[in-house]
Amino acid sequence: VQLQASGGGLVRPGGSLTLSCAASGSIFSVNAMGWYRQAPGKERELVAGINSGGSTNYADSVKGRFTISRDNSKKTVYLQMNNLNPEDTAVYYCRALIYGMEYWGKGTQVTVSS
Repeated sequence: VQLQASGGGLVRPGGSLTLSCAASGSIFSVNAMGWYRQAPGKERELVAGINSGGSTNYADSVKGRFTISRDNSKKTVYLQMNNLNPEDTAVYYCRALIYGMEYWGKGTQVTVSS
């Protein structure tokens, strides 16, 4: 099983980015999926999560600005990020629970700077 994340980049404050993460391999379905981030000198933190039923949860710092969604047919999770600010700068990682096992994708850098 592999998780392939994409969509990071450099964006100005107030801008938007969409991250995506696709699970591949011999899997039929994916349970919970989520996005975490780690800024320099800080611990990795949960940004948003979504379970197989579509219920979501968000870190307080991103509520109202970020939206997590998933396409089960594509085994893909998305993170729509709006109104980005410099504090959102971090490496973003996707995580998935598949058949009771935890998988992490390689990070994708998001930099918010003018």
